Amino acid sequence: MAATNNPSNGTEAETAEAKDFSPAVEVKDLDIGYGSYVVMRNLNFTVKTSEIMVIMGVSGCGKSTLLKYLIGLKQVEKGEILYQGRSFSKASPQEQEAVQRSFGVLYQQGALWSALTLAENVALPLEMYTDLNSREIEDVVAIKLALVGLRGFEDFYPSEISGGMRKRAGLARAMALDPGLLYFDEPSAGLDPINSRRLDDLILRLRDSLGTTVVVVTHELPSIFAIADTSIFLDVETKTMIASGDPKILVQEGKSDPKVRDFLLRGGSEKPSTGTTPGPQSVSHSAAQESQSS
Repeated sequence: MAATNNPSNGTEAETAEAKDFSPAVEVKDLDIGYGSYVVMRNLNFTVKTSEIMVIMGVSGCGKSTLLKYLIGLKQVEKGEILYQGRSFSKASPQEQEAVQRSFGVLYQQGALWSALTLAENVALPLEMYTDLNSREIEDVVAIKLALVGLRGFEDFYPSEISGGMRKRAGLARAMALDPGLLYFDEPSAGLDPINSRRLDDLILRLRDSLGTTVVVVTHELPSIFAIADTSIFLDVETKTMIASGDPKILVQEGKSDPKVRDFLLRGGSEKPSTGTTPGPQSVSHSAAQESQSS
């Protein structure tokens, strides 16, 4: 008997192969806004796996609003958002929730529960979404806090540590479920330059050591130049993105819209110098100094 082909197997294989080569995040013809008020229109961009992309623009241009669409806090009415080649915006609520568990979010103020210790905050998603027992959860929590330089601070409450440490504790919680994608909303907001740089170094280490894909909302020039592999610029006047690419290239004469270059040159044209990325031990020491000064 002649062998017969199974077309469904071929389709499944092709779908799996396409997914492997799909961008981590893809946005197509997206409009964002509030009701009938359009904040940005016709947004198109992709984020590759293990890439750090910065969403930049002046205050009020819609950076944080775009983030709300990307993480599913606002419903897409026009356009589409895809993760690994699969539509997120057109998926069912159950499918969207499954996708949301595959990424972590660090909000501006860390969004820690004030009545819980740092360990309890990090343990929360593990208790809700995994079958790990209490001992296993305790081990994972210790690893995540150590990764962000907070070993020994498990029993501290958010009010007992500095702002920079709260940001890092929020990051430990965002990483609790081992997401391949992390979103940061203005991570340097409220931080002094030293702690801002420490957080930038930590983001770079996550990308380099774990292959994490990172999307950062920020208008902080030092962070933009220090961490971005690529970027998009949201223009408040035209209500759309007017540039995309490596900000170190966009800042060069004739490489982007003059408004983008003006934005990137405010406060100086020199890219912040890059120092040695601190390891976990040095960050832990810094954490102790932060606690003493908070």
